[in-house]
Amino acid sequence: MKPNDTRMPVPRRKDDDHTREAADERRAFIEARSGADLTHVGGYSFDPGVTRGNVENFIGAAQVPIGLAGPLRILGEHVSDEDVYVPLATAEGTLVASYNRGMRILSEAGGVKTTIVERYMQRAPVFHFDDARGARDFARWVEAHMDGIRAAAEATSSVAKLSHIERYAVGPMLHLRFNFETGDAAGQNMSGKAADAACRWIADNHPGGARYTLSGAMDPDKKHSQLNVLHSRGARVVAEARIPDALLRQRVGTGAADLFRARLNSFAGSVMAGSANNGMHAANALAALFIATGQDAANVAESHAAMTYVRLEDEGQTYYWSITLPALIVATFGGGTGLPTQAECLAILGCRGKGKVGRFIEICAATVLAGEVSLAGAVVAGDWVESHEALGRNR
Repeated sequence: MKPNDTRMPVPRRKDDDHTREAADERRAFIEARSGADLTHVGGYSFDPGVTRGNVENFIGAAQVPIGLAGPLRILGEHVSDEDVYVPLATAEGTLVASYNRGMRILSEAGGVKTTIVERYMQRAPVFHFDDARGARDFARWVEAHMDGIRAAAEATSSVAKLSHIERYAVGPMLHLRFNFETGDAAGQNMSGKAADAACRWIADNHPGGARYTLSGAMDPDKKHSQLNVLHSRGARVVAEARIPDALLRQRVGTGAADLFRARLNSFAGSVMAGSANNGMHAANALAALFIATGQDAANVAESHAAMTYVRLEDEGQTYYWSITLPALIVATFGGGTGLPTQAECLAILGCRGKGKVGRFIEICAATVLAGEVSLAGAVVAGDWVESHEALGRNR
């Protein structure tokens, strides 16, 4: 497009913009202006009408390759001693093979134990006062009026439940961090609507009213934060396994003691770097799962944070390995989970529809641990580069 070209808006139809004809018109528009051939973008298999509420100015679909890894034995509270096959959408060679190997190791070790500790979604308005005493007194008023605040918030949804409100004072301001239970939805929009209603109730009922900003950046949406690590956002979930030394030597070519020493080294490096994750690569599993199953991919920014904890047991013959994800933000209902391809991938996991989010959370955590085991083994055994050379290049 030349700099002096007349600015042209993207074509839209006021009557119904989510049709094949509307998509065809927009592809033709951008093909003419860019010279690009959009044959594959336009080669989707579903009715564009299903994308209403998910995308605007629809032109087609991004076809990301999906690989299948597994089986992975999971010993959870929502996945009970079951073998699971996991679809991973990725363009990174070796990734599916690596997760497949990790799943085999963990399954042969007896499986992955998964535990969901808690799950909340937040919205954090900030209230403004003339001085710090006004903010302090307001905090006490909020505590005394929780019943009214809760009723106002929960009236906005049949699903959202207000669990508790954290309070953080800064100068003449008070940040309120509302924590909601949101069912099978990820719940960002649901929590925003409920918190807005609660704030309006507060403004109407607090003596003298109340000035507030609906989001004071202590939520925090799609940004990693230490607050998430300490207080959780989305699900706090733990995946853990005990792997025999002999199995590690057989499958990855290195033993428990070597992996333990390497973990001490990488832990020091993670501290020096200020990393949000002292493990290997949780983002790889989560991004691939998120894309395959219709999650909001931007939530990987928060969800990839993790704490790895390991120890040697049985006089060095067993390697205990756990990873804790404190901010895993996922859904099995709403958002992109109902789109055709994504719904099919959720069905592979047995996670399609309502009542399935706990199962999906456990599968995500177990898959992350499988990737940790495989990549750490490859790094310590020295075959990490060779694997990428063999599988990760277009030949």
